[in-house]
Amino acid sequence: MISKAPSFWHIGWRSLTRDWRAGELRLLLLAVTLAVAALTSVGFFADRLQGGLSRDAKALIGGDAVLSSDNATPEAFIERARQEGLRTTQTLSFPTMGRAPDELGGAAKLVALKVVDAGYPLRGSLRVSDGPDAPDATTRDIPAPGTAWVDAALLVALDLKIGQPLMLGDTQLTVARIIVVEPDRGAGFMTFAPRVMINQADLAATALVQPASRLNYRLAVAGDNLAAVKRYVDWAKVEVEKPGVRGMRLESLEGGQPAMQQTLERAEKFLNLVALLAALLSAVAVAIAARGFAQRHLDDCAMLRVLGLSQATMTRAYTLEFVLVGLGASALGVALGFGLHYVFVLLLAGLVESALPAATFWPVLLGLGMGLTLMLAFGLPPVLQLAQVPPLRVIRRDVGQLKPATLAVLGLGVAGFALLLLAASRDLTLGAIAVGGFAAAVAVFALASLGAVKLLRKSVNETTAPRALILATRQLSARPAYAVVQISSLAVGLLALVLLVLLRTDLIASWQNATPPDAPNRFVINVQPDQGESFQQALRDGGVKNFDWFPMIRGRLVSVNGRPVTGEDYESDRAQRLVDREFNLSHTAERPQHNEIVQGQWVDNEADALSVEEGLAEELGLKVGDRLGFDIAGQVKEGRISNLRKVDWGSMRVNFFVLFPLADMPDVPATYISAFQAPTGNAQFDNQLVRQFPNITNVDMSQTIAQVQRVLGQVIRAVEFLFAFALAAGLIVLLATITATRGEREREFAVLRAVGAGSPLLRNVQRIELLGVGTLAGFLASLVAMAVGWALAKYAFQFSWQPSIWVPLLGSAAGGVLALMAGWWGLRSILRTPVVETLRRAAV
Repeated sequence: MISKAPSFWHIGWRSLTRDWRAGELRLLLLAVTLAVAALTSVGFFADRLQGGLSRDAKALIGGDAVLSSDNATPEAFIERARQEGLRTTQTLSFPTMGRAPDELGGAAKLVALKVVDAGYPLRGSLRVSDGPDAPDATTRDIPAPGTAWVDAALLVALDLKIGQPLMLGDTQLTVARIIVVEPDRGAGFMTFAPRVMINQADLAATALVQPASRLNYRLAVAGDNLAAVKRYVDWAKVEVEKPGVRGMRLESLEGGQPAMQQTLERAEKFLNLVALLAALLSAVAVAIAARGFAQRHLDDCAMLRVLGLSQATMTRAYTLEFVLVGLGASALGVALGFGLHYVFVLLLAGLVESALPAATFWPVLLGLGMGLTLMLAFGLPPVLQLAQVPPLRVIRRDVGQLKPATLAVLGLGVAGFALLLLAASRDLTLGAIAVGGFAAAVAVFALASLGAVKLLRKSVNETTAPRALILATRQLSARPAYAVVQISSLAVGLLALVLLVLLRTDLIASWQNATPPDAPNRFVINVQPDQGESFQQALRDGGVKNFDWFPMIRGRLVSVNGRPVTGEDYESDRAQRLVDREFNLSHTAERPQHNEIVQGQWVDNEADALSVEEGLAEELGLKVGDRLGFDIAGQVKEGRISNLRKVDWGSMRVNFFVLFPLADMPDVPATYISAFQAPTGNAQFDNQLVRQFPNITNVDMSQTIAQVQRVLGQVIRAVEFLFAFALAAGLIVLLATITATRGEREREFAVLRAVGAGSPLLRNVQRIELLGVGTLAGFLASLVAMAVGWALAKYAFQFSWQPSIWVPLLGSAAGGVLALMAGWWGLRSILRTPVVETLRRAAV
């Protein structure tokens, strides 16, 4: 009686249990688990962080949606909100002068006045206190008519106390409370002036709103019905974009805290980059481990084919085994990643003010998809070849050339893996550089290693070279394709390790230097020309050695190449706002050292010339050679664009859109602006400066800089934590690359030992081969890592970075040492095995 052939389910499950007990799947399981854990730990944290930011964004802008405009909000927008059942509140903000009564000293200071009405704020909460030293508390109230709430800094500047009067325009209000937290304050330059908040009922008495006043009206809406909010936002977007509607825009988180938003984006990019490198390393490890798995199963497959098992059944059985391993490793990685993401929550605590919301299911799907893709794309193709191995092929110990079906699986898998990495990166530029850089690196490594093997064969003189070197050279050149695969695999692993080291040191250092510890933390404006010398002397007397000092000129762009321009000539909202408002212009004979010329040339004291910031030129479609005309206090000043400058607006230095390269411009009205780091140990320096120059506005940026630096430190600790995962994946690749050659080395050494080669000679042969392969791989990996690191710094993280010339040398040395260590660990038993046993294994 002929028994029924076993199903692929039965064969696949038995193969899985047998291989698991034999330890055949440990390296595959470990590589996939590490990759999934690295990606999902970042994914869970990023998902919860984005959820928290989206939630808190409502508080940062003061509502579910906010309409900002330069004129009073049209009644139609308010009425539409009411129709949708949404709550509304309106605010009005503008700079003005606040002053103490003459009997209290008469001091004056520029303040950021905010007029509020009932219901403010719709989202978030005000925190106020009853005095400078009193505890603060949350309040749902607003200033009562006849009173004002102020920042504590204003009381110091004007030498006032709670309960004393504050003069605003034509009226006098009583200072009632101190503002501690204002949720929707934002981070515009003028919002750093001391805040004064008053009731809408008191605005008319101040007589501050005049036809030429620069006002900002804000209508905030909020509601529990998210669908109603969305309908209102969609309607408002259409209305704002209608022809003839000017100066109106919908605001979002970016308008609330842009500096912190940029820092959070960079933090997420750094974490995603390390996770991507871990996944790419794991892909290499899986591919190498799967090849070794296939080699070790040649005999089993040949026997099954002799017994009549079909190719289809074997294909399904191995596919089932790898799918089950992939699911198990992915589930383990997801669970590990979920637990590890709490470490990120701890290390990065404080980026979001309150508890983070629960994660969505997206990181779980990403982890499972990534794990299965790794196994099917990089692990399954070599194993699928086993199903097509003829019984006699086992004698040659070769799985044969890749078949079309296997190539199709490999191609689809690699494409899917690349798409998943791009999705996981959450940034197309970052993902493209990382994935594309590794893809290009594989081709570079293959070509370079093939050329090196051929060159090595020709350059070694077998009549004079040491015997060990001759044998090592013959082993590498006898199978050039195999040597190329070995060198390329090792180089890819070292590439990620070198890139990680550069990330941990040079790139992070460059990021920190973008906002250095000695960055200016004070901006002073409204310094009058006749105060220039005495103001600078006051800074020096106070211990300030370095400071920016520039004239500041208000001017409006009125012509380009002789043609009058208005905001209506441009399509983008930003370009319209730039043209409609006045620019802060300046002049200086020498190029500011913190500005880089990217096009054209700067010539000191060049007449009829202008230097323009490259972002402004791109926004307005300007180029070198264009002529611009600016209306400055009623007179038109023209100039030709002689160069474009790159400006780092996050450097905390004084920067301008447009500069005249002239030392003096006596015919235009100007005030001066200065930026410096306040001297330490002199707590009264700011007050002394304001008392000596009561007309200036001194903006304290120290809290903002401290917050950014604190976030940088937290992110670096998180990157270091994730670095351990990527480092482990890299070491697995190195070990897998070396140990994958164990079978071949056993057979080669068996033959050499049979003809009389001693252990010392073979040990030297092994060392020379490993040292040569590792050194070459390290050198190639370092060169590519420098290129990829430069691209990441410039295009993904957007800061300058210059790699050290020592990187290739150190990378070569590290590659040689790591290859020797991995070879000693993975191959140490080969030379210790008795000759008879080695020959018996080689003959099997």
